[in-house]
Amino acid sequence: MFSIQDILENPPSDEVALRGWVYRIRSSGKLSFMVLRDATNIIQCVARKEDIAEEKFKEFSSLTIESSISVTGKVSKDERAPTGYELRITDFHIFQRNDSFPVSKDISEDFELDNRHLWIRSREFNAILKIRSTVFTAFREFLLKEGFYDVQPPLMVSTATEGGATLFKVPFFGDEAYLTQSSQFYLETFIFSLEKVFTVSPSFRAEKSRTWRHLTEYWHAEGEMAWINNEGMMDVEEKLIHYIISSVIEKNEAELHILNRDIDALKESLKPFTRMRYSDLIKNSASYGMPLKYGDDLGADEERQIMSNFKTPIFVTHFPASLKTFYHQPDPSNPKEILCHDLLAPEGYGEVLGGGERIWDLNLLLERMKESGLKEEDYYWYLDLRKYGSIPHSGFGLGLDRLCLWIMHLDKITNAIPYPRTIRRLKP
Repeated sequence: MFSIQDILENPPSDEVALRGWVYRIRSSGKLSFMVLRDATNIIQCVARKEDIAEEKFKEFSSLTIESSISVTGKVSKDERAPTGYELRITDFHIFQRNDSFPVSKDISEDFELDNRHLWIRSREFNAILKIRSTVFTAFREFLLKEGFYDVQPPLMVSTATEGGATLFKVPFFGDEAYLTQSSQFYLETFIFSLEKVFTVSPSFRAEKSRTWRHLTEYWHAEGEMAWINNEGMMDVEEKLIHYIISSVIEKNEAELHILNRDIDALKESLKPFTRMRYSDLIKNSASYGMPLKYGDDLGADEERQIMSNFKTPIFVTHFPASLKTFYHQPDPSNPKEILCHDLLAPEGYGEVLGGGERIWDLNLLLERMKESGLKEEDYYWYLDLRKYGSIPHSGFGLGLDRLCLWIMHLDKITNAIPYPRTIRRLKP
């Protein structure tokens, strides 16, 4: 059994069999045209009365969208066909005939999201899923080539990584657990054994946010490295993002075209990334159309406006300590700022990655925890890392859904993930 893409790439001279689903169908007298889709592509199929029995022709002509079918016939080149080739049907077998497929192009956003289990069959979402697959695969490929190990931290945790206000509580045999916001703390434990580690897993944030780029469950790609500083961490991340983008351009050109993605604009991000201190960004913010003052946080609106001025990503570094969580390493030359970075995507997409150096001195970490009102006993195991063989180290967290959102140039995060979970959505 051939795939449609096999046929399009190497059209056979002999009769072939294909199977898939009805993408489009129309009939006119003695001819019936059906566009068949499978996972790989689409191809036009034509049934002629002269080639098959009259009853079978009527049966074929009455097919509806998304009916499942196998067809047999000969392939010929036809420039008028959607993908340049046509299959002349000599036989077919219907697996299941639909009465009426409920999803069409002219539907509301809520209806589409309620029926995402059906909408993912569309060519557009087929393209999105293929690009997501490349992004996830390329992330792992790059880090494995760089000597990282793939590890599996827990998703149910007893302590917060970045504060408790946005935690999902889960009953745990008479106690309480939380769905993880980040695997960072557990990844830090692994570096004392493996030195370079990463994980790809869901993270959960109970933020009451309804912006175009927030999810309550999202795919989090995180890494930690021993013996590396903030600058070195950014070097690795820049190579990683370049590798992912190059992989998508190489493997998913057809899918990018389906999504009307400007590939030349995407290629701009294969150039070196700009590195800019937070203080310099604030100084220049008025020229970016978003006047800010030192100490202001960069939210979705601010980043969108600022990054509409850039064609390549920028690393924003040295944030005020007041804007970041307790575990970040202060800058020795200016302890009020920390050795960290956010990677902001161009074309208005904003933050996709955050990272930096971790505090590795026990006393300094205890001081920062006290300032944040955290209990030492809740983090005893995290503090142990600073008691027994502590080392300089850095790490990052990459939102893969946001990265896909930018790479595919989609208008909102719910279109970048198959089954989005937001403050208002828990189905299907």
